[in-house]
Amino acid sequence: MAKDRSDPDLDCELPDLPPELRWREWMRRIEAVLFASACPVPREDFARVVGQEVSVDQLVEDLAADLEGRAFEIAQVAGGWMFQTRAAYAPAIRAAADVGDQLLDLSEFDIAVLAAITFHQPVTRDRLKDILGQEISRDLIGTGPRSPRRGAPYIFVTTEQFLVAFGLESLHDLPDREQLEDAGVAAEVS
Repeated sequence: MAKDRSDPDLDCELPDLPPELRWREWMRRIEAVLFASACPVPREDFARVVGQEVSVDQLVEDLAADLEGRAFEIAQVAGGWMFQTRAAYAPAIRAAADVGDQLLDLSEFDIAVLAAITFHQPVTRDRLKDILGQEISRDLIGTGPRSPRRGAPYIFVTTEQFLVAFGLESLHDLPDREQLEDAGVAAEVS
C-alpha cells in the first residue's frame, strides 16, 4: 500500500547524469528506502523515487547482486521487498543483539494453529474452538471480514506480518495439500 508522500523537489529523471551514474543513484535510493523501512516496500513506493519508466525489478536485482557476500540480503515478501539478515548469521545475532521481542518462540501447538488458519483461511472462531492463545496473536493472524452466514461470526486470516515472519511473497508460496500429504506432514482429508 503505497503512501502518497511525493516530494516535488526530488528529481527522479536525473537527466544531468550519465546513464551508468543515473542507474547507480537509483540503486542507492532503493537501498536507502529499504534501509529506512521496517516493513516490505512495494514497487509503487520505489517508483516514486526512481520514476515510473524505470524497471524497479531490475534495480532491485542489481542491488541484490551488489550485496552478494554481505551479511544481509533483499527478500521479496508480502508484496514488496525488505532487507533481512542472511540465515547463516542468526547465531551471531542471537548471541550479541537484543532481539527478544522479534523472536517467534512458537510451540508445536501454536504452529499447528497457525497452519490450520493458513491452509484453511478464512476460519471462524467456532471452527478454531477458542484455541488461539496469546502466543500466536503477535500480529501473525487477524480478523477478516465477518462470515456471510447467519450470526456473521468473525473469521481469522493470516496477516502481512505472517508473510514477513515466514519469508513468503504470498500464500501461493505455501506447499499445496497434496505436497504436504506426500511428505507425511498432513493427513489425507476425505
